[in-house]
Amino acid sequence: MATKGKKGSVKGSKRFEEAKGLVDKNQTYTVSEAIALAKKTATAKYDEAIELHVRLGINPSKSDQQIRGTISLPHGTGKTKRVAAFVEPAKEAEAKEAGADMIGTEELIAEIAQKGVINFDVAIATPKMMPKLAKLARILGPRGLMPNPKTDTVGPNVKKMVEEQKAGKESFKNDKDGNVHQIFGRASFSEAQLEENLLALLEQIKRLKPSASKGIYIKSANICSTLGPGIKIEAA
Repeated sequence: MATKGKKGSVKGSKRFEEAKGLVDKNQTYTVSEAIALAKKTATAKYDEAIELHVRLGINPSKSDQQIRGTISLPHGTGKTKRVAAFVEPAKEAEAKEAGADMIGTEELIAEIAQKGVINFDVAIATPKMMPKLAKLARILGPRGLMPNPKTDTVGPNVKKMVEEQKAGKESFKNDKDGNVHQIFGRASFSEAQLEENLLALLEQIKRLKPSASKGIYIKSANICSTLGPGIKIEAA
């Protein structure tokens, strides 16, 4: 979502201002209307992502009000993920056959710890490898790449985890301000595909409402293209 206003930034560009003019900032659009607008405002020369930004009525400082979940969107996100499988030698062949892009050996763990270079988008691991991955927590954690049972990226079934990630399974969680941000498609997707993906994502977020969260759960929701303006949607 383009928000910066410095000279030469997206917000000050003619393209952004024209896109912004298509959206009534005071109006709340239906999902169908908003998706049609998001596609119209995606005017970059590349295939922009279409994103959901939700402000939740949770207290992110409370452990019993954290939002963390996974979803396999009906039509994926349009991005092919590079999967690293941190597995013991006996499961390396299984990981490769399932489509893992790289095997997370102890040598790779040592290399990442030393250089801090990451060449993958998601990591899965077996329980046996998690103690060895602990040394990478400070590197992978801030990037949201540390395997976690809650995101179905830690487990004994290597084939299942790799295949799900390659098929487009997404993990999401709230940020420090209680917001959830998640890509749910690309501008090249049809309106029907984007709508199905968005509705599935919203439904999953609603299902994850913490019992300790009181009052209005979804306070506001907007969608936008990568470089486009926010479009407020009906999401309650």
